[in-house]
Amino acid sequence: MAHRFPVSVKGVVLKDDRVLLLKNERNEWELPGGKLELGESPPACVRRELKEELSLDIVPVRLIDSWLYSIFENVHVLILAYGCLSPGSTAFKVSDEHQGGAWIGLDQLDDLNLPAGYKQSIRLWREECGRRT
Repeated sequence: MAHRFPVSVKGVVLKDDRVLLLKNERNEWELPGGKLELGESPPACVRRELKEELSLDIVPVRLIDSWLYSIFENVHVLILAYGCLSPGSTAFKVSDEHQGGAWIGLDQLDDLNLPAGYKQSIRLWREECGRRT
């Protein structure tokens, strides 16, 4: 039997040595983003989701990571993480969908209730951004 998983497209947005994270209803920090809709490309999805969740305009640069997130037993989501740039203002407004949001220092990631896959995606994008400068 073939397994089917919803796809969630997440955006890694960095500013200086900080990453933009949201707090969800499970009291976890997570990357902003959400469910891929039928007929939508992953870059269009992450652009739409960050606009909806944060009122933030971003430019998805490239897919940097993918992994299967087991939220609960028998509840799994395929995560596609995109490295993103925010060419305009990095001010944001969190939608009612989340408990809060913040620019979190990269040196604080290990201390957060943040799934390991997100930490890996953030570090991968940080490494790539460091090579670009």
